[in-house]
Amino acid sequence: MATGSLSSVPKRLRMVEDFSCTRCLEQNLTESADIYCEKCLRFYCKKCVILHSQFFTIHMTCGREDIKKWPVSKAVEDFLRKCEVHEDETLTKFCHFHSQLCCSSCVGTIH
Repeated sequence: MATGSLSSVPKRLRMVEDFSCTRCLEQNLTESADIYCEKCLRFYCKKCVILHSQFFTIHMTCGREDIKKWPVSKAVEDFLRKCEVHEDETLTKFCHFHSQLCCSSCVGTIH
């Protein structure tokens, strides 16, 4: 992640860069992912990638230096599709006047 203060970066933007280890999440743990396996389609932290590398020696992995190759996780995708004003609504509309995605509730009130 970039250096500097994260408090100046909106949480919504920070979450896109925060990937969690898939294996740890399955055990109700939260650990930051350091590696993405293109074959397994899973994220791994430093601890879990050791086991992965021992079992799957020919799998191609991408580290954080290649984060642009990592897919957006389902949790992040769902988060990005939610309306910031109406958190239970999904962004399904586009306001051409404001050049902005919005939910059905926003169309009637804000846009």
